[in-house]
Amino acid sequence: MRTAIWFQGCSIRCKGCINPHLFSPRGGTQLPVAGIIDDAVAAGVEGLTLIGGEPFDQPDAGCSLATAARAAGLGVIAFSGYEYEALRERDDSTRAFLAKVDLLVDGPYQDWNPETDRALVGSGNQRFIHLTDRYKDYRPELARNRVDIRVRPDGTIEVAGFLDSAALDDLGRLTSSTRTLRGV
Repeated sequence: MRTAIWFQGCSIRCKGCINPHLFSPRGGTQLPVAGIIDDAVAAGVEGLTLIGGEPFDQPDAGCSLATAARAAGLGVIAFSGYEYEALRERDDSTRAFLAKVDLLVDGPYQDWNPETDRALVGSGNQRFIHLTDRYKDYRPELARNRVDIRVRPDGTIEVAGFLDSAALDDLGRLTSSTRTLRGV
């Protein structure tokens, strides 16, 4: 189990991004680092996943959060649309942030290059770069992409994950069948 932190703002703005509502730097909710870490530890999670938007567009905030997470014994996975080599060439803040990340998943989302075999990534160009040994045994090709569907008590439905066209059609048929069964 992990706590996901969604950074508001993205200067990359990949075509077909799953989170275009996070492109603008306006919006979101500012949270204190200590509160995020306390909540994660209290929930018993293994680590934080930093995602966006683009976490590396806010390297000082990302570094503060990752530093506190590591100090609390939590692992840190960060997703970035930038490639690792470009991040290493940026400023000191970016390099300090990278130094606190255990696993970097890098590369821009390419809507023309969908990933269907490896878990956690949306396109085939994205890489898993182990910056520490913490997640060295994780094999994304064995986990496969999946979709989580949560139905809340108030009836709202949350869907997270990646679907190809056929799987999306199957989900649509399942949803239609569910509505039909409820009406019986």
